[in-house]
Amino acid sequence: QVQVVESGGGSVQPGGSLNLSCVCSGAPYSMSVMGWYRQVPGQKREFVAAISRWGPTEYAESVKGRFSISRDNPKNMVELQMNNLEPEDTAVYFCNANPSLTFSPPGYYWGQGTQVTVSS
Repeated sequence: QVQVVESGGGSVQPGGSLNLSCVCSGAPYSMSVMGWYRQVPGQKREFVAAISRWGPTEYAESVKGRFSISRDNPKNMVELQMNNLEPEDTAVYFCNANPSLTFSPPGYYWGQGTQVTVSS
């Protein structure tokens, strides 16, 4: 059974930083793509950032220059360093693991989410 677990969420003031971590376990292989999505009440889950097993990354326009994604392939672990956080970044952040070779659509392995709240 594949499990995806996120950690690192919390509450910060605007301009602050957080680092999210995600570990995918139970799979006998390294996920081709791992990434982050976020969701707020009344809105659909939206793409934030993703990274492939081979290095390429992709970011949503709203987070470019502020967020940075990285991964450890042998551990199926991915991190999201979030800097200069804004109130608009407030959401539940979900980790996604995808054995396929594309960033979109996301894979069907999801974590339960970690809350990020940005407020003054």
